[in-house]
Amino acid sequence: MIGAGAIGGLVGGRLAAAGCDVTLMVRGANLEAIRRQGICLLAKDGSDTTVRAVKASNDYAAVGVQDVVMLAVKAHQLANVAADAARLVGPQTVVVTLQNGIPYWYFHRHGGALAGTVVHSVDPFGTLARHLPPDQVLGCVVYPASELVAPGVVAHIEGDRLPLGELDGSCSERATRISECFVGAGFKAPILDDIRAEIWLKLWGNLTFNPISALTRATLVDICEDDATRALAAEMMSEAQAVGEKLGIAFRVSLERRIAGAAKVGKHKTSMLQDIEAGREPELEALVGSVMELGRLTGVATPHIDAVYGLAHLLAQTLAAQRQEAAPVRVAA
Repeated sequence: MIGAGAIGGLVGGRLAAAGCDVTLMVRGANLEAIRRQGICLLAKDGSDTTVRAVKASNDYAAVGVQDVVMLAVKAHQLANVAADAARLVGPQTVVVTLQNGIPYWYFHRHGGALAGTVVHSVDPFGTLARHLPPDQVLGCVVYPASELVAPGVVAHIEGDRLPLGELDGSCSERATRISECFVGAGFKAPILDDIRAEIWLKLWGNLTFNPISALTRATLVDICEDDATRALAAEMMSEAQAVGEKLGIAFRVSLERRIAGAAKVGKHKTSMLQDIEAGREPELEALVGSVMELGRLTGVATPHIDAVYGLAHLLAQTLAAQRQEAAPVRVAA
């Protein structure tokens, strides 16, 4: 499991608790905490479980080739770990992508006129496809919401679905094995014949609520209950739906039902808002920039998405400049 934050810690911890041989690739205070005391999982009911049967390392060469490599860092962080991750990938290794948004492999085995197209907003230099071959990828959509509340401590907020799918829609033996591992760890992990449709269903909310929350500092229910932000979210989702349908995606849930589902999550801060508040770079390109790019490829206008992207992009640049100004200055002796 590359990354042991909110999602990697939850999934990796549960897999280890279920008897899987799990190594968490992690660094810093999180690495030290997990090595010292294992990983603590806080359940929704208030109970906690400490999983000590988990390994933690930051030495990719020492860990070596694995049966399954799960990528649990955020999409914009993948390029930074891709070369190291490649050390864990052998010819038979299955690579499971756990990122939100449009993945770098989206058009691999896609079929149609855009088959093989590179999503430049996600993989501008081909780094990901080069180090993490799409032929070895198994898609996964992450529905659990969780939070890394302290080094080595993950709180599960809600959700337990981790649907999986081969890029060509087949039901493979490797997908079945990994689904069984997830189920054994307490997740629901159906194998889908169209993983891209599920990606769009999750993205439908992410591309709207994440940047709106980052700009307004509002939680999901706040955005859904405010008339102006709810209307903006609906416009953005309508544009995204038009893009998805141009790519052959059938949305199995109505727009209003998708918004209502977000509202039910309650006073939850989106991952992008959490990143902004913590001074981290937001996951903007995979969630929003990629949909704009696919809009251009399919000839679908996305004016509301474009406007929100522009505001969120400027916010990210402003915060990055502030971080640089606040960084300590090294003076040569």
